[in-house]
Amino acid sequence: MKVKGLRWIIVALVGVATVINYIDRGALGLLWPEISDELGMTKLDYAIILNVFTFAYAFGQTLFGKIFDWIGTRLGFVLSIVVWSAATMLHAVASGIASFSVYRGLLGAAEAGNWPGATKANAEWFPITERALAQGIFNSGAAIGGIVSAPAVAYLFVFLGSWQATFITIGALGFLWLVPWLIIYKTGPDAHPWISPEERNYILTGQRDIITKEVATYAPLTREILSRKESWGVIMASFFIDPIWWLFVGWLPLYLSETYGFGVAEIGLYAWVPYVGAMFGAWFGGLLAQNRIKAGWSVDRTRKTVIALGGAIMLGSLLLTMNAATPLVAVLLMAAILFGFQTAIGNIQTLPSDFYSGKSVASLAGFSGTAAKLAVVGMNFLIPVITIDSYAPAFAVGAALAILTVLSVLLLCPRIRSLEPLHA
Repeated sequence: MKVKGLRWIIVALVGVATVINYIDRGALGLLWPEISDELGMTKLDYAIILNVFTFAYAFGQTLFGKIFDWIGTRLGFVLSIVVWSAATMLHAVASGIASFSVYRGLLGAAEAGNWPGATKANAEWFPITERALAQGIFNSGAAIGGIVSAPAVAYLFVFLGSWQATFITIGALGFLWLVPWLIIYKTGPDAHPWISPEERNYILTGQRDIITKEVATYAPLTREILSRKESWGVIMASFFIDPIWWLFVGWLPLYLSETYGFGVAEIGLYAWVPYVGAMFGAWFGGLLAQNRIKAGWSVDRTRKTVIALGGAIMLGSLLLTMNAATPLVAVLLMAAILFGFQTAIGNIQTLPSDFYSGKSVASLAGFSGTAAKLAVVGMNFLIPVITIDSYAPAFAVGAALAILTVLSVLLLCPRIRSLEPLHA
């Protein structure tokens, strides 16, 4: 049996996994008003639990980067999603800060696998001209998860009557996803029995822009990866940009609750709006990059232009959000922020596969993810301190981070291309 466009089915499956990933991680913030009332927990407790998740997520990126390079994309996703789905269900038996922290840490470590796994699947299944679009589709799963999770979790909570039953229900989604994944993802495109010869040839011949055997198979070990300034450009760009996304993933429900007095149902009514912007930004950034490369732009010019555009959109929107007058204005400006974020991040996340091949791709993606989440930990500790009167200082910090993201790529990645091995 041959399946036309098999690579797009693969990217769709990983996109669905990303939707589930964001439903599972977003539920705690959405349900926090009820959890905190029932268990007598505070905003500081929430920050601590959120940072346990983020620490685990940070080091899970590097761990799963190595795991995916070791056992492959198929089994890597199985391990990741089984553990994170079980961890989500265990939230139902949490009774305080200690148990929430344990289950949240397990969730964070396992959910981290989704990102180096997506980057590795992208490198395996797509030619260089389509990688930003494929990454945009993966990333739109995060946005769709944000759109779906707020109303879905709020509805499930109202329908089921408890936050415990809500966690069990959403945790079961990951186990259902395993069925089509194990059936469809048998191996990479070089040996998959369902792929047509035409698609296999299109993928494999388009995976490098510099066709020399030495460069096209350049997959250095950790020490050499970390000795290249281009790797640090990817790592630092990820470090600076990721807290902008997590400012909304982690704190948007509390922002709406504290600023406008919203409960779970009202949060569910508004909190999905910013993720619509994120979804369109993910598609826009990928399509724009694909269009420019096909029009004859170099990979270097394309990546830098699209990343800079995303940074400019984030910067302007974050500054305007500091003085948002109503909740509707606020969430619409946040939609613009996340549009800019996703425009940029999809192209940043393709950089490991632009520079390296093989087993180095997921490893660099994992290092970048770890750095990014360590930055988020710092942001999470900072927010309760600087948002006593309003959230404007948090948005100002986000604006500074948008500038630093673009500078990291421009200064540390002088030319985005397939790197050549270092020679003594």
